[in-house]
Amino acid sequence: MARNKYDVDEVLEDKFDVNQLKRLAGYILPHKKVMLVVLFLMLSSSALGMLTPRFFMAVMDKCIPAGDMKGIIIYAVLTTLISLYLCICLRIKIKLMTRVGQGIIHSLRYDIFTHLQELPFSYYDERPHGKIQVRVVNYVNNLSDLLSNGIINTITDLCNLIFIIFFMFSINVRLTLVCLCGLPVLFTVVVLIKKKQRKAWQIQSNKQSNLNAYIAESINGIRVTQAFVREEENSGIFNRLSNNCRDAWMVAVKYLFLMGPTVDIISTFTSAAIYVLGITWMMKPDSGITVGVLIAFTAYIGRFWTPINTLASFYNSLLTAISYLERIFETIDEPVRIKDKEGAKEMPPIQGKVEFKDVTFSYEEGVEILKKVNFTAEKGQTVAIVGPTGAGKTTIVNLLSRFYNVDSGEVLIDGINIEDVTTRSLRTQMGVMMQDSFIFGGTIMDNIRYGNKEVSDEAVVRAAKTVCAHDFIMNMENGYDTQVNERGSRLSQGQRQLISFARALLADPKILILDEATSSIDTETEILLQQGLNKLLEGRTSFIIAHRLSTIKNADFIMYIDHGGIKEIGSHEELLEQKGDYYHLYMSQYDFLKEEKQEESQS
Repeated sequence: MARNKYDVDEVLEDKFDVNQLKRLAGYILPHKKVMLVVLFLMLSSSALGMLTPRFFMAVMDKCIPAGDMKGIIIYAVLTTLISLYLCICLRIKIKLMTRVGQGIIHSLRYDIFTHLQELPFSYYDERPHGKIQVRVVNYVNNLSDLLSNGIINTITDLCNLIFIIFFMFSINVRLTLVCLCGLPVLFTVVVLIKKKQRKAWQIQSNKQSNLNAYIAESINGIRVTQAFVREEENSGIFNRLSNNCRDAWMVAVKYLFLMGPTVDIISTFTSAAIYVLGITWMMKPDSGITVGVLIAFTAYIGRFWTPINTLASFYNSLLTAISYLERIFETIDEPVRIKDKEGAKEMPPIQGKVEFKDVTFSYEEGVEILKKVNFTAEKGQTVAIVGPTGAGKTTIVNLLSRFYNVDSGEVLIDGINIEDVTTRSLRTQMGVMMQDSFIFGGTIMDNIRYGNKEVSDEAVVRAAKTVCAHDFIMNMENGYDTQVNERGSRLSQGQRQLISFARALLADPKILILDEATSSIDTETEILLQQGLNKLLEGRTSFIIAHRLSTIKNADFIMYIDHGGIKEIGSHEELLEQKGDYYHLYMSQYDFLKEEKQEESQS
């Protein structure tokens, strides 16, 4: 069975890249003041907390044998105050670090989303949208706990470990050395599973990405799925991808949960050794080990392995996060091929002259879609582009809008190469209606005003009337304030195109591009629409791509595109007289419409 894009794993990075952590540090540094305050609170509370085992030792070895009740009360009060301080510091830490973590998450997500807005169409053509979405949402969310708690906890626990070892050595050197014997064993385990653990999480993120991509595609194509009764087969595909995700997760968490039990086992063995050796040495005279010493030391042993367990968990989280960071920064590092070059100027007010000079373009290297295309459209002219599917009609208007850069040649507007000006200043003076009429969630008014938020409601209504959308809008329950679903699922294809048309017209463009603008509009509406268009096109340079040749008869000239070039160019009448490709295309449509009318009259 052929593999789909959602079924192909992304390439894994073989080596751990420290630079990714350095880049992550760049997002952390703006919050360093808050983190330093939290760090001070946690270290001070930890340092004070280390005194409580010493209090217990003093109580056991001095206060109780001497019957010093006052000393016991003092130590009890001090322990209570320390515990209260610990609680206050912990509350402040949770509040501040949650805010810091979410701030870092927001910055990461904002940067990746902003970068996605600038990437060329080719980036989205080459990968499922679900795999892009999972990076913006899931992968960034998975870093939340690491950033909110992991960093501060790690620094705090490292310092706690130093404090604990200091206090342990101050109590008894021999018992401390016994406790430290477990560390080489733990280090060996970490080294053995490090590479396998990282690879397991990379594979898991791949499988999660595949599953997310298929879910997104299935939701977008649900109408086609039900129309072709593909539910059972699609459920099978989903089941396979979900099982792959589950299996990868089980392998990854196997390594994740290996660290905790390993630390617990080592801790248990060392604690047992401390009790056995401690009691044995305590029986010997002049050993320096008392009941209080042993109680204090066992308290420190528990505290000794707690930060090590936390550090092991952080290490696990770090390895998991690296697999997500690789994907996040990979997206942010995706080159913006359509970007303003250094020194790019603002596009002056467009007059409307358009020239293509020896333009060659290919989506894939070595496969040329356009080959040395040349034409000139004067200010105010209407240019129609026709030809077979895949000939390059839409490519021409995409290059004019600079959605792609040409391989060679020049695209000029008013004699200015469009690559020498900023894309924003260029596109704000152009109106584009794509072949795919995309409607955003919100009201009809918001959708028409999408490209120009400053216009009045009256201007929106005028634009809708011009393209014959006003009547069907007013027939809806709330008129222009009617909420339309995501992708305009409440609207017919024709209605979506009319709203998109009004959106393009409202921008008052100097250059207007209509890509199959009337492909889903009925014949009656098309006639009304043509009347409004004739007024709209006056004084504007317009490019119209249409399969319905009846809509382009009045164009100043028509270009027939095929095999990467302009095969025929001229007015409607001139091309008919040539009796070439355009003539045959027109006659085939004419005959079809004639037969259709005859069938309607007979019925």
